[in-house]
Amino acid sequence: MKRKTPAGRPESAPQEDPFDFDGDFEGGGPGSSGIRLNKFLAQNGIASRRGADQLIEKGHVFVDGELVTELGRRIDPATSKVEVDGVVLQQAGESPRYYLLNKPSGVVCTNDPREARARAIDLVTDKKKGRIYTIGRLDEDTEGLVILTNDGELANRVSHPRYGVKKVYWADVRGRIEEDAIERMKKGVRLSEGWGAFEQVEVVRRTTQRSILRVTLSEGKNREVRRVFAALDLPVKTLRRIRIGPLEDRKLKVGQWRRLSSAEVGALLAATKPGASGERKPTNEYDRRQSARRKTFAGSKRPWKRTPLQRPDERRGKQQGPARGGRAGRRERKD
Repeated sequence: MKRKTPAGRPESAPQEDPFDFDGDFEGGGPGSSGIRLNKFLAQNGIASRRGADQLIEKGHVFVDGELVTELGRRIDPATSKVEVDGVVLQQAGESPRYYLLNKPSGVVCTNDPREARARAIDLVTDKKKGRIYTIGRLDEDTEGLVILTNDGELANRVSHPRYGVKKVYWADVRGRIEEDAIERMKKGVRLSEGWGAFEQVEVVRRTTQRSILRVTLSEGKNREVRRVFAALDLPVKTLRRIRIGPLEDRKLKVGQWRRLSSAEVGALLAATKPGASGERKPTNEYDRRQSARRKTFAGSKRPWKRTPLQRPDERRGKQQGPARGGRAGRRERKD
């Protein structure tokens, strides 16, 4: 027997959840099983959902050997075989893998099978690794710590600027660095795509010929450390990443790798919580000024309403009546 509503009418049958935009629910009707293909690609660290849609439209994605170009396609992640440019992605049920690699110079962070140079993923020789990828990138000339995984969620949280996971670099630069240059590094220097700055700068050693620094970033643009030094006329001799969030390992030699423990993975996830609100923390003086300006604007009762410019006669306190035309209007204006 159907229950009745307080109004006395029979209760209607349950409907599909209107707020389930992904449609990742069970029993929602024909074609609702599984997850969207773009979400599956994002979970595997291929691209954002918008970027995944572009890959699908351009014909880079195959499902069970069939080319897929229409958006909104759903798949069963446990049984479907998904390929992107010939690379088979991780299926649901595969255990997540986490590795820490001390990348040597001359090795690139890419999964492109056509790459002729040595790749970071090839240095991990674990036979059970499956398809893994690097979290973020170190350029070819930079050495140091890199995390490799098949966990797309962890990769997003560690690499996205909004979570503010700090990376520490050891830099050996030519020339003696002065205090004014250190202040400019903290406040920010202008790069082609915006401002580049270091959250912290520590001088380890400096002479007339060279300076050794330890710098901290919470957001990394392409080759940002090298470009900031270059903007200050400080060529980089050696650059090494020595810390990612809570992770550091001085005993891990260049070219070696090891698995991350569950405690280390948990510490990485914990390091992403303070910035999880979605607002990136200001990292330099320019960002702090912009953040303060946004907060002041947002704190007003009516931020969209601006005070109109007053005419000189209004600033003198003379009251103006409604505009009138014809003879009466001319008489009022003469008065």
